Amino acid sequence: QVQLVESGGGLVQPGGSLRLSCAVSGNIISIAVMGWYRQAPGKQREPVATITRTGITNYTDSVKGRSTISRTNAKDTVYLQMNSLKPEDTAVYYCHARNYASVPYWGQGTQVTVSS
Repeated sequence: QVQLVESGGGLVQPGGSLRLSCAVSGNIISIAVMGWYRQAPGKQREPVATITRTGITNYTDSVKGRSTISRTNAKDTVYLQMNSLKPEDTAVYYCHARNYASVPYWGQGTQVTVSS
């Protein structure tokens, strides 16, 4: 089992920055990929950024150049640094992990609101 707990969401003005954190516990060694998803009101949940166990990262086009996913060496915390935030980035952001058996794990989500 893997447990994920997000933090760092909040209200930020357009153009501002925010760093989300995801504390990972449990069977960390079983995790193959970690990432961040988001779900805006009335929309489907979508991937934002992922990082594999070997450190390969991937970003959705709408956040490329504005966001960076990273993690600690112990792989027990994953971060999402978001810059130049836009109102369309407003969503609930979820931390996600998938183990080598493709079992998914989700955090409870953290709200990010970009508004003046």
